[in-house]
Amino acid sequence: MEKAESAKPDKLLAYLTPRTAWALALGTTIGWGSFVVTGTTYLLRAGPVGSVVGLVIGALVMLLIARNYHYMMVCYPNAGGVYTYAKNQLGHDYGFLSAWFLSLTYIAIFWANATSLPLFAKYFLGDVFRFGHLYKIFGYDVYLGEALLTAGAIALTGLLCSRSKRGAARIVFGMVIVFTAAISVCFARAAFLHANSGFSFAPAFIPDASAFNSVCFVAVVSPWAFIGFENISHSIEGFNFPHRKSFKILTAAVLTATALYIFVILLSISAYPPEYDSWLSYIKDLDNLRGIKALPPFYAAQHYMGSAGTVLLMAALLALIVTSLVGNMVALSRLLYAVAKDDMIPSRYAHLNKARIPSNAVRLVTTISILIPFVGRTAIGWIVDVTTIGATIIYG
Repeated sequence: MEKAESAKPDKLLAYLTPRTAWALALGTTIGWGSFVVTGTTYLLRAGPVGSVVGLVIGALVMLLIARNYHYMMVCYPNAGGVYTYAKNQLGHDYGFLSAWFLSLTYIAIFWANATSLPLFAKYFLGDVFRFGHLYKIFGYDVYLGEALLTAGAIALTGLLCSRSKRGAARIVFGMVIVFTAAISVCFARAAFLHANSGFSFAPAFIPDASAFNSVCFVAVVSPWAFIGFENISHSIEGFNFPHRKSFKILTAAVLTATALYIFVILLSISAYPPEYDSWLSYIKDLDNLRGIKALPPFYAAQHYMGSAGTVLLMAALLALIVTSLVGNMVALSRLLYAVAKDDMIPSRYAHLNKARIPSNAVRLVTTISILIPFVGRTAIGWIVDVTTIGATIIYG
């Protein structure tokens, strides 16, 4: 029955296995911001204990949301996810509103990760791509070299996602294994050696701040850290396994992401430069630091493992960016495909190519996104901040 349906020209072809679906969910959840920003932001507001407890609470809430997504996917096993559910249950207006919020959320995170490549290059390669200064916009210097690097990554992502869905899924799975293993190894090494390192995890909470309020802050903003775990709901037509397994896959993605977040947070405070008397004074001074010192997880990995630790986390960070780019492109294209099938946007975006991929939708996202590097990261940051609210609305 499923094979007969997949042969129709207006249906996506089944290609996702349970493990590639898990990788797609996890790979879209964790990106540059999750790895570099989340740990330090949580630490400054809640300390290590407050951050861990808040994340665990947030993860439990996300599991409830995952259960709801599972119900939705079983009831409406069509591309579009929340859009399809809202359209059928509440009407086309609510469906369109859901699609709009989701699209803004996914594309903002896609842009944020694409434009993080110049930051990656800046931290680890110096000024290699900082040539051809064009202008300053909203306080951000735009360089031709960095813009071309970002545009090239976006174009390659679009090319991959429009040509081979199985190839994209395999790449995401491989990259997820890379960053999961790399982060876990660095954390395990630091945990093993920390007892004799002379470094302290104190303070457990931020001094003079309410521990309860600190935990609540992390728990409330946690949906932002999990944006993307539900993206496989847009690709449910591509499942080659029973839909009832979706809850286990979503649960595995949420739990893995939570563990990796906790590893990064604790790794970040497991070592700090000798000129600082605590992890807190170190984290507070990050804006004045450059290179490896400006990235606490990298500094700790280098401290405990030498250059091998730095290389491992570099591979992890690059893998995170790749999975986020591919995952969000897949989610966006399938969402646009579903919306176009209902004629809410031009029907050409529902067109499937010979590989049964909504290639016109992929091209639309790619074309719009290639212009983004010339806007600068400041403006993108504003949009990403808004997506925190958007995610809360959608998950609600």
